[in-house]
Amino acid sequence: EPQKGLEKGLAGSLDLARMAYQVVRDGAALALMPDDSPTRLKGTPGHSKRVAWCQPIPLEEVKAVGRALNCSINDVLLSCVAGALGEYLKSFGDTVEGKEIRAMVPVNLRPMEEAYKLGNRFGLAPVMLPIGVENPVERVFEVRRHMSDMKGSLQPLLAFGLLAVAGLLVKPAQDAMLGLFSKKTTAVMTNVPGPRDKLKFCGATLEQSLFWVPQSGTVGLGVSILSYGGGVQFGVMSDSTLCPEPQKIIDKFEPEFAKLTLLTLMLPWGG
Repeated sequence: EPQKGLEKGLAGSLDLARMAYQVVRDGAALALMPDDSPTRLKGTPGHSKRVAWCQPIPLEEVKAVGRALNCSINDVLLSCVAGALGEYLKSFGDTVEGKEIRAMVPVNLRPMEEAYKLGNRFGLAPVMLPIGVENPVERVFEVRRHMSDMKGSLQPLLAFGLLAVAGLLVKPAQDAMLGLFSKKTTAVMTNVPGPRDKLKFCGATLEQSLFWVPQSGTVGLGVSILSYGGGVQFGVMSDSTLCPEPQKIIDKFEPEFAKLTLLTLMLPWGG
């Protein structure tokens, strides 16, 4: 029994050591990231959230544009997000030329053989959105370049431990950590592939399904992208002080994809 107690104690100490190393590593990686561009979407949030969503865009059309441009579906969708946010900011007369904003994207860190287990185990991948690139086709290629650079980078994923441990710290340390996080990012965003066929429940068809991205610290914008039943749907959750009308962002998604589709069709064929 004493031996088992000693082994348990050592295992617990190792877990704490790993967590401490992870927090220090992630904190250093976060601090070394350049700040993203300041926009009206960053700042001190209020105390309430608002949500908005659009009707689905046909997934086959998104795939067709991706194939034509030799880009992934994700590149196309992220480009539409960047374009919509850029158009939203320009509607207020803000200058976006040359600006990029960072979105943190949750990435699953749990091995497939442990997929059945409960609890969170994820990292955060920093993705740059080129909101200042006007041409939709050029913007897709810029997103693809950013994604390629990120995949080939030695920059580690920010592990969940950084945020998990924040709740255990004293208030000044919490504020410093979350303040640093919000300086480096404007949004939390995720793209979830759902079932290809619409689900049925008790004889009824589930036509649409939505989810909302959790937000941390003073990050006031969450963007959700869900593929379901042959369509792609965008959802936005925003802080009511920083972005009181998220519907104005949502209304830009479909036109951005339409512009990209039109320009793709106008490109030379063959060769």
